[in-house]
Amino acid sequence: MSTALLFSGQGSQYSGMGKALSEAAPGAYDGIFGTAEEILGFDLKKIMFEGTAEELAETSVSQPAIFTMSLMCAKKFTDEGGEFSAVAGHSLGEYAALVLSGAVDMRTGYTLIKHRAACMDKAAKKNGGKMSAVLGLPAETIEQVCAEVNASGDYVVPVNYNTKVQTVIAGSEAGVAKASDLLKAKGAKRIAPLAVAAAFHSEYMKEAGLEFAELIKDIPVKTPEKAFYSNVTGGRLTDFSGIHDIMSRHIFSPVKFTSELSAMQADGIDRFVECGPGKTLTGMVKKTLDGVSAETMDN
Repeated sequence: MSTALLFSGQGSQYSGMGKALSEAAPGAYDGIFGTAEEILGFDLKKIMFEGTAEELAETSVSQPAIFTMSLMCAKKFTDEGGEFSAVAGHSLGEYAALVLSGAVDMRTGYTLIKHRAACMDKAAKKNGGKMSAVLGLPAETIEQVCAEVNASGDYVVPVNYNTKVQTVIAGSEAGVAKASDLLKAKGAKRIAPLAVAAAFHSEYMKEAGLEFAELIKDIPVKTPEKAFYSNVTGGRLTDFSGIHDIMSRHIFSPVKFTSELSAMQADGIDRFVECGPGKTLTGMVKKTLDGVSAETMDN
């Protein structure tokens, strides 16, 4: 059985995350928490364990918190003797994937997250926008509806390809509302607005991506030891010479998660282990692929 580690994205955070893992293995994660505080300049452990949902929802907190929880879960997996040959992340999760692949070390991972969160928070407060999950329609139908809305003068695009029948759209408030009405008319089972501060992975985040590119241009990233699958390409990334550009575009490009999962299965991956808060990705795997196993380390 060939195993891939999957890493969670923004929105998966919850109050108290990581506390049970830490209590079950006292001292095991001190190195992670120490590095986080050194790079970030605040006590992330305290916020993760004791912070409110509102505090954890702040981009400058949620991104490093989810990243930290992902590293903790991956450490639990390997400490228990687990082995893996591939990694992938959903949006923010790509940064934990970069660390576990061997492309960057943990300190560099925290530095990247610190810059990314700051750039995205700045753009979110400036540009805003809305996001909604569309359930029960194929991605092709959603793409067609978004194109119609854009042609009418409003802005909305598919940004997260999560499963065969769940795609997240993002854009202006008017664009998302108009697309939602059209998608309901075409048979969408449900349109679920997301509690986010901006239209992530859309053009509303382009300036964040460009600012991020400037901040990280001199940060070294090496070719990983494990197979790494990319949200931007939707497949395995083998040429890392342009990784800084990919990390920049990743902020304002769609997350092609279903394509990644299919590519991993085609490459022989048949076991998926979710590392991070909750079990959202575990559910996505089960709804997308047949003949594979999926489990979470957050238990």
